[in-house]
Amino acid sequence: MMMYYLMIEIFVFGYLLIVLEHNTHINKAATALIMGAGLWALYAIGAQEILELGFSESWKLWLADGNNSSEESITHFLVHHELTEHLSEIASIVFFLMGAMTIVEVIDEYQGFRVITNRITVTNKPKLLAIMSFLTFFLSAALDNLTTTIVIVAVLNKLIKDDETRWYFASMVVVAANAGGAWSPIGDVTTIMLWIGGQITALKIIEEIFLPSLVAMLIPLGILCLKLKGEIDPPQLEEDEHKAFIPLRDRLIVLIMGIVALLAVPVIKSYTHLPPFIGMLLGLGAMWFLTDFKLHSKTLEDKRRLNVGRILTKIDMPTVLFLMGILLAVGALSSAGHLNVMAGFMQEHFTDIYFQNTIIGVLSAVVDNVPIVAAFMGMYPIAEPGATGEMANFVVDGKFWEMLAYASGTGGSILIIGSASGVAAMGMERISFLWYLRKIGWIAAIGYLGGISLFYLEMMVM
Repeated sequence: MMMYYLMIEIFVFGYLLIVLEHNTHINKAATALIMGAGLWALYAIGAQEILELGFSESWKLWLADGNNSSEESITHFLVHHELTEHLSEIASIVFFLMGAMTIVEVIDEYQGFRVITNRITVTNKPKLLAIMSFLTFFLSAALDNLTTTIVIVAVLNKLIKDDETRWYFASMVVVAANAGGAWSPIGDVTTIMLWIGGQITALKIIEEIFLPSLVAMLIPLGILCLKLKGEIDPPQLEEDEHKAFIPLRDRLIVLIMGIVALLAVPVIKSYTHLPPFIGMLLGLGAMWFLTDFKLHSKTLEDKRRLNVGRILTKIDMPTVLFLMGILLAVGALSSAGHLNVMAGFMQEHFTDIYFQNTIIGVLSAVVDNVPIVAAFMGMYPIAEPGATGEMANFVVDGKFWEMLAYASGTGGSILIIGSASGVAAMGMERISFLWYLRKIGWIAAIGYLGGISLFYLEMMVM
Protein backbone atom coordinates (compact mmCIF):
# COMPACT_ATOMS: atom_id res chain seq x y z
CA MET A 1 0.00 0.00 0.00
CA MET A 2 2.96 2.30 0.61
CA MET A 3 3.72 2.99 -3.06
CA TYR A 4 0.03 3.49 -3.82
CA TYR A 5 -0.31 6.24 -1.23
CA LEU A 6 3.12 7.68 -2.02
CA MET A 7 1.90 8.34 -5.57
CA ILE A 8 -0.99 10.43 -4.19
CA GLU A 9 1.39 12.36 -1.90
CA ILE A 10 3.79 13.10 -4.76
CA PHE A 11 0.91 14.35 -6.91
CA VAL A 12 -0.43 16.63 -4.15
CA PHE A 13 3.05 17.98 -3.34
CA GLY A 14 3.79 18.61 -7.03
CA TYR A 15 0.44 20.33 -7.45
CA LEU A 16 1.23 22.65 -4.52
CA LEU A 17 4.59 23.56 -6.07
CA ILE A 18 2.83 24.44 -9.34
CA VAL A 19 0.32 26.59 -7.44
CA LEU A 20 3.14 28.37 -5.58
CA GLU A 21 5.36 28.84 -8.66
CA HIS A 22 5.62 32.61 -8.17
CA ASN A 23 6.64 32.12 -4.54
CA THR A 24 9.15 29.32 -5.04
CA HIS A 25 10.47 30.65 -8.41
CA ILE A 26 10.57 27.03 -9.66
CA ASN A 27 9.19 26.77 -13.18
CA LYS A 28 5.94 24.83 -13.26
CA ALA A 29 7.17 22.82 -16.26
CA ALA A 30 10.07 21.43 -14.22
CA THR A 31 7.71 20.44 -11.40
CA ALA A 32 5.21 18.86 -13.80
CA LEU A 33 7.90 16.81 -15.56
CA ILE A 34 9.32 15.52 -12.27
CA MET A 35 5.80 14.75 -11.06
CA GLY A 36 4.73 12.99 -14.27
CA ALA A 37 7.88 10.93 -14.85
CA GLY A 38 8.30 10.31 -11.11
CA LEU A 39 4.81 8.87 -10.70
CA TRP A 40 5.39 6.40 -13.54
CA ALA A 41 8.74 5.43 -11.97
CA LEU A 42 7.07 4.81 -8.59
CA TYR A 43 4.30 2.89 -10.33
CA ALA A 44 6.86 0.68 -12.06
CA ILE A 45 8.82 0.06 -8.85
CA GLY A 46 5.73 -0.89 -6.85
CA ALA A 47 3.68 -2.35 -9.71
CA GLN A 48 3.23 -5.79 -8.11
CA GLU A 49 1.99 -4.29 -4.85
CA ILE A 50 -0.21 -1.64 -6.51
CA LEU A 51 -1.89 -3.97 -8.99
CA GLU A 52 -2.58 -6.60 -6.33
CA LEU A 53 -4.85 -4.06 -4.61
CA GLY A 54 -7.31 -4.60 -7.47
CA PHE A 55 -8.15 -0.92 -8.07
CA SER A 56 -6.92 -0.78 -11.67
CA GLU A 57 -9.71 -1.55 -14.14
CA SER A 58 -7.24 -1.84 -17.02
CA TRP A 59 -5.30 -4.52 -15.08
CA LYS A 60 -8.53 -6.47 -14.55
CA LEU A 61 -9.19 -6.36 -18.29
CA TRP A 62 -5.59 -7.46 -18.91
CA LEU A 63 -6.09 -10.54 -16.73
CA ALA A 64 -9.51 -11.20 -18.27
CA ASP A 65 -7.80 -11.44 -21.68
CA GLY A 66 -5.88 -14.49 -20.46
CA ASN A 67 -2.68 -12.83 -19.27
CA ASN A 68 -1.09 -13.90 -15.98
CA SER A 69 0.29 -11.83 -13.10
CA SER A 70 3.95 -12.82 -13.47
CA GLU A 71 6.68 -10.20 -13.24
CA GLU A 72 7.24 -10.38 -16.99
CA SER A 73 3.50 -9.93 -17.66
CA ILE A 74 3.32 -6.93 -15.30
CA THR A 75 6.29 -5.30 -17.04
CA HIS A 76 4.71 -5.86 -20.45
CA PHE A 77 1.38 -4.49 -19.20
CA LEU A 78 2.98 -1.40 -17.68
CA VAL A 79 5.48 -0.51 -20.41
CA HIS A 80 4.01 -1.80 -23.66
CA HIS A 81 0.32 -1.46 -22.87
CA GLU A 82 -0.46 1.27 -20.34
CA LEU A 83 2.43 3.69 -20.89
CA THR A 84 2.19 3.33 -24.66
CA GLU A 85 -1.56 3.94 -24.60
CA HIS A 86 -1.28 7.03 -22.41
CA LEU A 87 1.71 8.27 -24.40
CA SER A 88 -0.37 8.02 -27.57
CA GLU A 89 -3.08 10.22 -26.03
CA ILE A 90 -0.52 12.69 -24.66
CA ALA A 91 1.34 12.88 -27.98
CA SER A 92 -1.92 13.60 -29.80
CA ILE A 93 -2.57 16.60 -27.55
CA VAL A 94 1.05 17.82 -27.57
CA PHE A 95 1.41 17.55 -31.36
CA PHE A 96 -1.94 19.30 -31.77
CA LEU A 97 -0.85 22.11 -29.44
CA MET A 98 2.54 22.52 -31.13
CA GLY A 99 0.95 22.58 -34.59
CA ALA A 100 -1.68 25.15 -33.58
CA MET A 101 0.86 27.36 -31.81
CA THR A 102 3.16 27.27 -34.85
CA ILE A 103 0.36 28.20 -37.26
CA VAL A 104 -0.57 31.11 -34.99
CA GLU A 105 3.08 32.22 -34.81
CA VAL A 106 3.39 32.10 -38.62
CA ILE A 107 0.27 34.26 -39.00
CA ASP A 108 1.66 36.63 -36.35
CA GLU A 109 5.10 36.92 -38.00
CA TYR A 110 3.42 37.74 -41.30
CA GLN A 111 1.36 40.35 -39.39
CA GLY A 112 -1.83 38.60 -40.46
CA PHE A 113 -3.58 39.36 -37.18
CA ARG A 114 -3.23 43.07 -37.94
CA VAL A 115 -5.72 42.56 -40.76
CA ILE A 116 -8.22 41.74 -37.98
CA THR A 117 -7.01 44.05 -35.22
CA ASN A 118 -6.82 47.10 -37.51
CA ARG A 119 -10.55 46.67 -38.13
CA ILE A 120 -11.45 46.39 -34.46
CA THR A 121 -12.11 50.00 -33.58
CA VAL A 122 -13.85 49.34 -30.24
CA THR A 123 -11.70 50.58 -27.36
CA ASN A 124 -14.29 50.41 -24.57
CA LYS A 125 -13.26 47.52 -22.31
CA PRO A 126 -16.72 46.03 -21.59
CA LYS A 127 -17.77 46.22 -25.26
CA LEU A 128 -14.52 44.69 -26.50
CA LEU A 129 -14.69 41.96 -23.85
CA ALA A 130 -18.23 41.08 -24.96
CA ILE A 131 -17.21 40.95 -28.64
CA MET A 132 -14.18 38.72 -27.97
CA SER A 133 -16.16 36.45 -25.61
CA PHE A 134 -19.00 35.79 -28.07
CA LEU A 135 -16.50 35.32 -30.90
CA THR A 136 -14.63 32.76 -28.78
CA PHE A 137 -17.82 31.01 -27.64
CA PHE A 138 -19.04 30.27 -31.17
CA LEU A 139 -15.61 29.77 -32.76
CA SER A 140 -14.66 27.12 -30.17
CA ALA A 141 -17.73 25.10 -31.16
CA ALA A 142 -16.58 25.06 -34.79
CA LEU A 143 -12.89 24.49 -34.09
CA ASP A 144 -12.23 23.39 -30.51
CA ASN A 145 -11.52 25.22 -27.26
CA LEU A 146 -7.72 24.82 -27.40
CA THR A 147 -7.21 26.12 -30.95
CA THR A 148 -9.66 28.96 -30.41
CA THR A 149 -7.92 30.08 -27.22
CA ILE A 150 -4.52 30.15 -28.93
CA VAL A 151 -5.87 32.23 -31.82
CA ILE A 152 -7.91 34.72 -29.76
CA VAL A 153 -5.17 35.23 -27.14
CA ALA A 154 -2.73 35.96 -29.97
CA VAL A 155 -5.17 38.60 -31.28
CA LEU A 156 -5.55 40.11 -27.80
CA ASN A 157 -1.79 40.47 -27.58
CA LYS A 158 -2.00 42.87 -30.52
CA LEU A 159 -4.94 44.82 -29.07
CA ILE A 160 -4.12 45.39 -25.40
CA LYS A 161 -0.90 46.76 -23.96
CA ASP A 162 -1.55 46.54 -20.20
CA ASP A 163 -0.63 43.10 -18.85
CA GLU A 164 -3.32 42.77 -16.16
CA THR A 165 -6.09 43.98 -18.47
CA ARG A 166 -4.94 41.46 -21.06
CA TRP A 167 -4.93 38.75 -18.34
CA TYR A 168 -8.59 39.51 -17.60
CA PHE A 169 -9.45 39.27 -21.30
CA ALA A 170 -7.41 36.08 -21.81
CA SER A 171 -9.02 34.49 -18.74
CA MET A 172 -12.47 35.32 -20.06
CA VAL A 173 -11.43 33.75 -23.37
CA VAL A 174 -10.61 30.51 -21.49
CA VAL A 175 -14.05 30.54 -19.82
CA ALA A 176 -15.83 31.29 -23.11
CA ALA A 177 -13.81 28.69 -25.05
CA ASN A 178 -14.55 25.94 -22.53
CA ALA A 179 -18.24 26.89 -22.45
CA GLY A 180 -18.41 26.99 -26.24
CA GLY A 181 -16.67 23.64 -26.57
CA ALA A 182 -19.08 21.91 -24.17
CA TRP A 183 -22.19 22.20 -26.37
CA SER A 184 -20.51 21.06 -29.58
CA PRO A 185 -19.70 17.40 -30.36
CA ILE A 186 -16.28 18.49 -31.68
CA GLY A 187 -15.61 21.40 -29.31
CA ASP A 188 -13.88 19.51 -26.50
CA VAL A 189 -12.02 16.21 -26.09
CA THR A 190 -14.62 14.91 -23.62
CA THR A 191 -17.60 15.67 -25.87
CA ILE A 192 -15.74 13.95 -28.72
CA MET A 193 -15.26 10.90 -26.45
CA LEU A 194 -18.95 10.80 -25.52
CA TRP A 195 -20.01 11.35 -29.13
CA ILE A 196 -17.74 8.62 -30.53
CA GLY A 197 -18.66 6.33 -27.61
CA GLY A 198 -22.33 6.58 -28.54
CA GLN A 199 -23.51 8.17 -25.27
CA ILE A 200 -24.64 11.36 -27.02
CA THR A 201 -25.70 12.42 -30.52
CA ALA A 202 -24.59 15.63 -32.22
CA LEU A 203 -27.94 17.44 -32.61
CA LYS A 204 -29.22 16.50 -29.16
CA ILE A 205 -26.12 17.71 -27.30
CA ILE A 206 -26.37 21.06 -29.10
CA GLU A 207 -30.06 21.34 -28.28
CA GLU A 208 -29.75 20.44 -24.59
CA ILE A 209 -26.40 21.98 -23.59
CA PHE A 210 -26.33 25.22 -25.60
CA LEU A 211 -28.29 27.35 -23.10
CA PRO A 212 -26.48 26.09 -19.93
CA SER A 213 -23.15 26.67 -21.71
CA LEU A 214 -24.25 30.16 -22.74
CA VAL A 215 -25.14 30.94 -19.11
CA ALA A 216 -21.73 29.61 -17.99
CA MET A 217 -20.19 32.23 -20.28
CA LEU A 218 -22.65 35.11 -19.77
CA ILE A 219 -22.46 35.26 -15.95
CA PRO A 220 -18.64 35.67 -15.81
CA LEU A 221 -18.85 38.07 -18.76
CA GLY A 222 -21.42 40.21 -16.93
CA ILE A 223 -19.34 40.30 -13.73
CA LEU A 224 -16.14 41.24 -15.59
CA CYS A 225 -17.94 43.90 -17.66
CA LEU A 226 -18.97 45.55 -14.39
CA LYS A 227 -15.42 45.23 -13.07
CA LEU A 228 -13.52 46.50 -16.12
CA LYS A 229 -14.10 50.15 -16.93
CA GLY A 230 -12.53 52.67 -19.27
CA GLU A 231 -10.68 52.34 -22.56
CA ILE A 232 -7.99 49.89 -23.60
CA ASP A 233 -4.44 51.05 -24.26
CA PRO A 234 -3.35 49.50 -27.59
CA PRO A 235 0.33 48.51 -27.91
CA GLN A 236 2.65 50.32 -30.27
CA LEU A 237 4.21 48.52 -33.22
CA GLU A 238 7.67 47.26 -32.33
CA GLU A 239 10.66 48.54 -34.25
CA ASP A 240 11.21 45.30 -36.15
CA GLU A 241 7.55 45.24 -37.17
CA HIS A 242 8.01 48.65 -38.83
CA LYS A 243 11.26 47.57 -40.42
CA ALA A 244 9.99 44.34 -41.98
CA PHE A 245 6.45 45.40 -42.75
CA ILE A 246 4.59 42.79 -44.82
CA PRO A 247 2.48 43.90 -47.81
CA LEU A 248 -1.27 43.65 -47.22
CA ARG A 249 -1.64 41.03 -49.96
CA ASP A 250 0.85 38.67 -48.29
CA ARG A 251 -0.68 39.22 -44.86
CA LEU A 252 -4.12 38.34 -46.22
CA ILE A 253 -2.83 35.21 -47.97
CA VAL A 254 -1.14 33.89 -44.82
CA LEU A 255 -4.12 34.80 -42.61
CA ILE A 256 -6.56 32.99 -44.93
CA MET A 257 -4.22 29.98 -45.20
CA GLY A 258 -3.99 29.81 -41.41
CA ILE A 259 -7.74 30.05 -40.88
CA VAL A 260 -8.40 27.41 -43.56
CA ALA A 261 -5.78 25.13 -41.97
CA LEU A 262 -7.46 25.45 -38.57
CA LEU A 263 -11.00 25.04 -39.89
CA ALA A 264 -9.95 21.99 -41.88
CA VAL A 265 -8.94 20.10 -38.71
CA PRO A 266 -12.47 19.03 -37.60
CA VAL A 267 -13.43 18.35 -41.22
CA ILE A 268 -10.45 16.02 -41.75
CA LYS A 269 -11.18 14.30 -38.44
CA SER A 270 -14.82 13.83 -39.36
CA TYR A 271 -14.05 12.22 -42.72
CA THR A 272 -10.94 10.18 -41.83
CA HIS A 273 -11.63 9.44 -38.13
CA LEU A 274 -7.93 10.12 -37.50
CA PRO A 275 -6.84 12.08 -34.40
CA PRO A 276 -7.14 15.89 -34.77
CA PHE A 277 -3.36 16.41 -34.69
CA ILE A 278 -3.07 14.78 -38.15
CA GLY A 279 -5.19 17.55 -39.68
CA MET A 280 -3.28 20.19 -37.70
CA LEU A 281 0.13 18.90 -38.88
CA LEU A 282 -1.17 18.66 -42.45
CA GLY A 283 -2.26 22.31 -42.28
CA LEU A 284 1.08 23.36 -40.79
CA GLY A 285 2.99 21.49 -43.49
CA ALA A 286 0.93 23.14 -46.22
CA MET A 287 1.53 26.60 -44.73
CA TRP A 288 5.26 25.91 -44.40
CA PHE A 289 5.48 24.73 -48.02
CA LEU A 290 3.55 27.69 -49.42
CA THR A 291 5.32 30.35 -47.34
CA ASP A 292 8.75 28.91 -48.30
CA PHE A 293 7.64 28.93 -51.94
CA LYS A 294 6.65 32.61 -51.70
CA LEU A 295 9.86 33.57 -49.90
CA HIS A 296 11.82 33.29 -53.14
CA SER A 297 10.62 36.80 -53.93
CA LYS A 298 11.72 38.22 -50.55
CA THR A 299 14.97 39.83 -49.48
CA LEU A 300 17.55 37.72 -47.58
CA GLU A 301 16.62 39.50 -44.32
CA ASP A 302 12.91 38.74 -44.77
CA LYS A 303 13.69 35.12 -45.69
CA ARG A 304 15.50 34.65 -42.38
CA ARG A 305 12.83 36.43 -40.36
CA LEU A 306 9.81 34.76 -41.98
CA ASN A 307 11.16 31.23 -42.35
CA VAL A 308 8.94 28.74 -40.48
CA GLY A 309 12.03 26.90 -39.25
CA ARG A 310 13.05 30.04 -37.36
CA ILE A 311 9.50 30.73 -36.23
CA LEU A 312 9.44 27.26 -34.62
CA THR A 313 12.08 28.48 -32.15
CA LYS A 314 9.53 30.95 -30.79
CA ILE A 315 7.09 28.23 -29.69
CA ASP A 316 6.56 28.27 -25.93
CA MET A 317 8.07 24.87 -25.17
CA PRO A 318 7.78 25.24 -21.34
CA THR A 319 3.97 25.31 -21.78
CA VAL A 320 4.09 22.20 -23.97
CA LEU A 321 6.32 20.38 -21.47
CA PHE A 322 4.13 21.48 -18.57
CA LEU A 323 1.05 20.02 -20.24
CA MET A 324 2.98 16.83 -21.02
CA GLY A 325 4.04 16.46 -17.37
CA ILE A 326 0.51 17.02 -16.05
CA LEU A 327 -0.97 14.48 -18.49
CA LEU A 328 1.74 11.94 -17.62
CA ALA A 329 0.95 12.33 -13.92
CA VAL A 330 -2.79 11.95 -14.41
CA GLY A 331 -2.18 8.97 -16.71
CA ALA A 332 -0.19 7.21 -13.98
CA LEU A 333 -2.96 7.81 -11.43
CA SER A 334 -5.55 6.59 -13.92
CA SER A 335 -3.62 3.41 -14.76
CA ALA A 336 -2.82 2.59 -11.11
CA GLY A 337 -6.50 2.88 -10.20
CA HIS A 338 -6.58 6.08 -8.15
CA LEU A 339 -9.17 7.70 -10.38
CA ASN A 340 -11.30 4.56 -10.43
CA VAL A 341 -11.33 4.58 -6.62
CA MET A 342 -12.42 8.22 -6.67
CA ALA A 343 -15.15 7.48 -9.23
CA GLY A 344 -16.35 4.48 -7.23
CA PHE A 345 -16.47 6.55 -4.04
CA MET A 346 -18.60 9.17 -5.80
CA GLN A 347 -20.90 6.54 -7.26
CA GLU A 348 -21.42 5.01 -3.82
CA HIS A 349 -21.89 8.20 -1.77
CA PHE A 350 -23.43 10.62 -4.30
CA THR A 351 -26.30 8.81 -5.95
CA ASP A 352 -28.01 11.92 -7.34
CA ILE A 353 -26.76 12.32 -10.93
CA TYR A 354 -26.94 16.14 -10.78
CA PHE A 355 -24.83 16.38 -7.64
CA GLN A 356 -22.49 13.70 -8.96
CA ASN A 357 -21.88 15.59 -12.18
CA THR A 358 -21.45 18.86 -10.30
CA ILE A 359 -18.62 17.25 -8.32
CA ILE A 360 -17.13 15.81 -11.53
CA GLY A 361 -16.95 19.32 -12.99
CA VAL A 362 -15.12 20.65 -9.93
CA LEU A 363 -12.72 17.68 -9.99
CA SER A 364 -12.02 18.30 -13.67
CA ALA A 365 -10.49 21.63 -12.66
CA VAL A 366 -7.94 19.75 -10.53
CA VAL A 367 -7.45 16.52 -12.49
CA ASP A 368 -7.62 16.28 -16.27
CA ASN A 369 -11.23 15.74 -17.35
CA VAL A 370 -10.40 13.07 -19.95
CA PRO A 371 -9.57 10.17 -17.56
CA ILE A 372 -12.44 11.17 -15.24
CA VAL A 373 -14.95 11.03 -18.10
CA ALA A 374 -13.37 7.80 -19.34
CA ALA A 375 -13.77 6.28 -15.85
CA PHE A 376 -17.49 7.13 -15.69
CA MET A 377 -18.06 5.96 -19.27
CA GLY A 378 -16.64 2.60 -18.18
CA MET A 379 -18.63 2.47 -14.93
CA TYR A 380 -22.05 3.18 -16.42
CA PRO A 381 -23.10 1.16 -19.49
CA ILE A 382 -25.47 2.74 -22.01
CA ALA A 383 -29.01 1.70 -21.05
CA GLU A 384 -31.36 0.14 -23.57
CA PRO A 385 -33.89 2.45 -25.31
CA GLY A 386 -37.11 2.71 -23.33
CA ALA A 387 -35.41 2.13 -19.98
CA THR A 388 -37.39 3.51 -17.02
CA GLY A 389 -36.62 4.84 -13.58
CA GLU A 390 -33.01 5.70 -12.76
CA MET A 391 -31.70 3.85 -15.84
CA ALA A 392 -33.56 6.30 -18.11
CA ASN A 393 -30.76 8.78 -17.33
CA PHE A 394 -28.22 6.46 -18.98
CA VAL A 395 -29.84 5.83 -22.37
CA VAL A 396 -28.32 7.47 -25.46
CA ASP A 397 -28.74 11.25 -24.92
CA GLY A 398 -29.75 10.54 -21.32
CA LYS A 399 -29.51 13.32 -18.74
CA PHE A 400 -26.42 11.86 -17.07
CA TRP A 401 -24.40 11.86 -20.30
CA GLU A 402 -25.55 15.35 -21.32
CA MET A 403 -24.73 16.80 -17.92
CA LEU A 404 -21.39 14.97 -17.90
CA ALA A 405 -20.51 16.68 -21.19
CA TYR A 406 -21.41 20.09 -19.73
CA ALA A 407 -19.75 19.62 -16.33
CA SER A 408 -16.48 18.14 -17.56
CA GLY A 409 -16.19 20.77 -20.29
CA THR A 410 -16.94 23.92 -18.28
CA GLY A 411 -15.74 22.88 -14.81
CA GLY A 412 -12.11 23.13 -15.93
CA SER A 413 -12.46 26.91 -16.12
CA ILE A 414 -12.46 27.17 -12.31
CA LEU A 415 -8.67 26.75 -12.28
CA ILE A 416 -6.24 28.02 -14.92
CA ILE A 417 -4.64 24.55 -15.23
CA GLY A 418 -8.01 22.80 -15.29
CA SER A 419 -8.14 22.65 -19.09
CA ALA A 420 -5.77 22.54 -22.05
CA SER A 421 -7.06 25.95 -23.15
CA GLY A 422 -6.25 27.37 -19.71
CA VAL A 423 -2.74 25.92 -19.81
CA ALA A 424 -2.20 27.42 -23.28
CA ALA A 425 -3.37 30.88 -22.15
CA MET A 426 -1.28 30.57 -18.98
CA GLY A 427 1.84 29.90 -21.04
CA MET A 428 1.19 32.51 -23.72
CA GLU A 429 0.40 35.33 -21.27
CA ARG A 430 2.37 34.18 -18.19
CA ILE A 431 -0.82 34.27 -16.10
CA SER A 432 -0.16 33.41 -12.47
CA PHE A 433 -2.07 30.45 -11.01
CA LEU A 434 -2.87 32.37 -7.81
CA TRP A 435 -3.87 35.52 -9.73
CA TYR A 436 -6.39 33.50 -11.75
CA LEU A 437 -7.65 31.76 -8.62
CA ARG A 438 -8.22 35.08 -6.81
CA LYS A 439 -9.57 37.13 -9.71
CA ILE A 440 -11.30 34.64 -12.02
CA GLY A 441 -11.79 31.29 -10.27
CA TRP A 442 -14.82 32.31 -8.20
CA ILE A 443 -16.38 34.08 -11.20
CA ALA A 444 -15.96 30.98 -13.38
CA ALA A 445 -17.42 28.85 -10.55
CA ILE A 446 -20.54 31.04 -10.37
CA GLY A 447 -21.00 30.71 -14.14
CA TYR A 448 -20.49 26.94 -13.93
CA LEU A 449 -23.10 26.58 -11.16
CA GLY A 450 -25.45 28.92 -13.04
CA GLY A 451 -25.37 26.64 -16.07
CA ILE A 452 -26.00 23.58 -13.90
CA SER A 453 -28.94 25.33 -12.24
CA LEU A 454 -30.49 26.10 -15.63
CA PHE A 455 -29.93 22.50 -16.75
CA TYR A 456 -31.64 21.25 -13.58
CA LEU A 457 -34.59 23.66 -14.03
CA GLU A 458 -35.03 22.55 -17.63
CA MET A 459 -35.21 18.93 -16.48
CA MET A 460 -37.73 19.78 -13.75
CA VAL A 461 -40.00 21.61 -16.21
CA MET A 462 -39.80 18.75 -18.70
